[in-house]
Amino acid sequence: MLKTDNLTKIYGGLTAVNNLNIELESGDIMGFIGPNGAGKTTTIKMVATLLKPTSGTAYVDGIDVNADPDAVRPLIGYMPDFFGLYDDVKVWEYLDFFAAAYRIPVHKRKGTIDDVLELTDLTIKRDSFVSELSRGMQQRLCLAKTLIHDPKLLLLDEPASGLDPRARIEIKELLKELRNMGKTILISSHILPELADFCNKIAIIEQGKLVVSGDVQAIVEQCQGGLCLQIGIVERAEEALEFLQNLDVISEAHLEDDFILATYVGEPDCHHEVLQKLAENGFKVKSFAEADMDLEDVFLKVTRGAVS
Repeated sequence: MLKTDNLTKIYGGLTAVNNLNIELESGDIMGFIGPNGAGKTTTIKMVATLLKPTSGTAYVDGIDVNADPDAVRPLIGYMPDFFGLYDDVKVWEYLDFFAAAYRIPVHKRKGTIDDVLELTDLTIKRDSFVSELSRGMQQRLCLAKTLIHDPKLLLLDEPASGLDPRARIEIKELLKELRNMGKTILISSHILPELADFCNKIAIIEQGKLVVSGDVQAIVEQCQGGLCLQIGIVERAEEALEFLQNLDVISEAHLEDDFILATYVGEPDCHHEVLQKLAENGFKVKSFAEADMDLEDVFLKVTRGAVS
């Protein structure tokens, strides 16, 4: 559904996006992750045909965005980080305007508008003025506008930006519903734990370059490099840390909050021996469990905090 081929954008002496290659199959949801200034928005705008690449290109459902942008636009729904709303119109009028812009026939518009309002849980606000909506409702209205023409590919640039916790949860549930509808979605976000709930792929970009991309679980396992153990010690935590660091089956260990996080690289299903050795050496262990690496851990491990 989406493939970028050495996608590059240069502004003067600044390379904002550098030979980017990512790929989404139909139905994929990819979390597009990177620090501020990494090139996420520039990439999304090039795919959305709003910016012309300096070199390389992207294909949406097999169509070259450079060669035939007019054929690409009906296939995509683009939701920018900062979007324009017309305050002096009602919700249904706002959606009717964009339905007309997408050449949806007049006799089909009311039904289409009712459908996207129901999907985004805005039916009750149908006759409200846009200026009366909360930030979260405005965000959902922009998403409704993005869906009005039933696009195959959604390009969502920080859709939960600036929302309170409840509004973020509502947007997350809506994205899950879109996933269940079979939409292909490229979504950039800084709220990494929430991305993990519904993304099956991730791509991490830094200084315009792709750092890692692919299946979420495969990347987590690759970055983890072993089994992560979370160990709680009643006392003598520093001594226990030093003891673990000297074990051959532990490649790395450090203190985090009240726990020791240790990477076990020994024989599979034998990590209980670490607990046994701790007990044999007089350490009082209050908890011993496997700890899953999350997207935040992956992000911190593979990036250096640099911006373009």
